[in-house]
Amino acid sequence: MQTVILRRTGIKLSRLGFGTGTHGWGGSSEQTRIGHQKLVDLLKLAYSYGVTFWDTAEGYGSHPHIADALKGIDRSSVTILTKIFSRDGNYIREAIPKFLKLFNTDYIDILLMHCITEVDWLKRYTGAIDALKEAKDKGLVRGIGMSCHDFGALKTVASADWLDVVLARINYSDTNMDAKTSNVMPVLKEIHDAGKDVLAMKVIGQGKLNGDVRKCFKFAMSLPYIDAMTVGMVSEEQLKENIYLVNEFASIKG
Repeated sequence: MQTVILRRTGIKLSRLGFGTGTHGWGGSSEQTRIGHQKLVDLLKLAYSYGVTFWDTAEGYGSHPHIADALKGIDRSSVTILTKIFSRDGNYIREAIPKFLKLFNTDYIDILLMHCITEVDWLKRYTGAIDALKEAKDKGLVRGIGMSCHDFGALKTVASADWLDVVLARINYSDTNMDAKTSNVMPVLKEIHDAGKDVLAMKVIGQGKLNGDVRKCFKFAMSLPYIDAMTVGMVSEEQLKENIYLVNEFASIKG
């Protein structure tokens, strides 16, 4: 499995991330609904194949699964990305130690503000941003940023000097995206050119493009400004297919 090193933080992660939040909200997702141990086992299997980038969030209900999958694994060999929906700085400050305790770790690799939809988010959520910056300064978090669900908000990311990582929606067919693919692509390039690291989500349109997964992967991996991508998986078959496709298209980036 190909790995990349994020430029702003030096974080190393597999180019394919294991997403645990397909149709995830309110404490559950397609991944958690397959059963606790099944998801834990699938995460461990993914790790054995080199998929060491695990994507989770407070709202997915998959933190306990990630915690159990980490047991017996070298913590430094796994990249954990999690997200927090609260925009309250004090809530974030209190939540981070709880996450660390659950994961039995001293740090979280990447922590994002979850599901940003407001164009003025940089001014509106200064308290939350300050809490993320403080956590990074203390070494509790290695990289900070946001997951984006609005095109107006996405267009402001390049100007955020504190932001390390953006998780953005991109696929070839405008499916479950913030705007048309042709409009999103230059914005992601601008963000990347500004020194931010760009992680892709909704590469398969939250499952709506499952009939053409190969085309989805080929498109996403051809974009030179996409550093890595997270894809939800619920079976060994899906895991192996996704790994195969990443390996097949690993050389076409850029």
